[in-house]
Amino acid sequence: MMSHDDLWVCCLQVIKDNVSAISFRTWFEPIVPLKLENNTLTIQVPSPFFYEYLEEQYIDLLRKTLRKELGQDAKLEYSVVMENNVFSNNKPYSVKIPATNKTELKNKPVSVPFETSDSQIKNPFIIPGIKKIDIDPQLNHNFTFDSFVEGECNRLARSAGYAVSKNPGGTSFNPLFIYGSSGLGKTHLANAIGIAVKEVFPEKIVLYVTAERFITQYGEATRKNSRNDFINFYQMIDVLIIDDVHDFEGKEKTQDVFFHIFNHLHQCNKQLILTSDKPPVEMHGLEQRLLSRFKWGLNADLQAPDFETRIKILSQKLYKDGIEMPYEVVEYIASHITNNIRELEGALISLLAQSTLNKKDITIDLAKQMIDKLVKNTKREISIDYIQKIVCDYFTMPVDSLKSKTRKREIVQARQIAMFFAKSMTKSSLATIGTLIGGKDHATVLHACKTVNNLIDTDKRFRVYIDEIEKKLKM
Repeated sequence: MMSHDDLWVCCLQVIKDNVSAISFRTWFEPIVPLKLENNTLTIQVPSPFFYEYLEEQYIDLLRKTLRKELGQDAKLEYSVVMENNVFSNNKPYSVKIPATNKTELKNKPVSVPFETSDSQIKNPFIIPGIKKIDIDPQLNHNFTFDSFVEGECNRLARSAGYAVSKNPGGTSFNPLFIYGSSGLGKTHLANAIGIAVKEVFPEKIVLYVTAERFITQYGEATRKNSRNDFINFYQMIDVLIIDDVHDFEGKEKTQDVFFHIFNHLHQCNKQLILTSDKPPVEMHGLEQRLLSRFKWGLNADLQAPDFETRIKILSQKLYKDGIEMPYEVVEYIASHITNNIRELEGALISLLAQSTLNKKDITIDLAKQMIDKLVKNTKREISIDYIQKIVCDYFTMPVDSLKSKTRKREIVQARQIAMFFAKSMTKSSLATIGTLIGGKDHATVLHACKTVNNLIDTDKRFRVYIDEIEKKLKM
């Protein structure tokens, strides 16, 4: 009787004639035959998405090949190795997954050529035929960990990013998905990780690219019939940083090619770092198979900086520029520009410009004049903290009560109202709103908004509450 090793050798001979050389090396050489019992061949694959990719792309070929060797009753089972799993204490374990009862694939098979006739990889950033060692990381060297101010609002994301920089591709934070509203430091942190990786591992190929530029490059590659070169270029990156990945929404062809690049890099233990203005659960217009991969590693959010962190940001900026400023002025700016680090630094620059051009000392009065003009000339974004304060003041209750676990009706209703206004008056994600208002999840925020809308339509007294609170928030 044929052994499982001999059977798999025969299967590989057939498979090799039906796939490209690169696809064969990538997706079939890593497979290990384990046993052959009762016309059932068990093969071991190195990861869950390796199994998923085989099922999407090569299940028909595997099935036909196995039946050719064993007959129509042939069956195939997978043993999937689960590595870096927190529940298994990083010890590999396996599960069996039947493949022959699958009547249809979860995703429509897509043909993506991985091979290239050119021995050199063309670099879309510089010139065709560039050598691997010469790839420019495209990093902004002003954005380092040293210049990234840590606070409660960003500690998780920064700690995860630092861990990734010390062991890219070797932690459970792959991909590292960083999300948050505009101006909170996503680009800064992503660049800081890339810079730190290059310092520790200078031989690694690091690349930072915006999603918009990735889309443009792919479009140009398609028009120039150099799609294979584009794919091969991105498959050689060790640490790939894609900024503003939400721009992929609605771009089906770009999503498809990025899906395969993602799979290849992840399979080869390369590090992926993605940033977005929203978490995967709130992204629309993206394929489910791509969203599921965004959730594989760690999703870390950047929240609006608290008062203490805002003070640190301003103090660091002043120290770096060698400027002295009265602490009460720094405190005044930090207390009035609350949601956006970019706006916070912009307010400081405006104040310094006013002082220099008009030859005036930096005083609290000058700061008040400048802040008043800045707020008056721009649409002020209300903070979640401010919303909670106004709501609690209106109902005469402490702000801490919204963060308590009590189920008292008046507390629950105030919390729901705060969530309602946070969703409508800020750019924060549902997950961020839930975290800041009572430590809830995004589903609770959606339920709260629905409840408030229903009460507005059915309860006149409640509608008065909402109108009066809204007026206070807009004052």
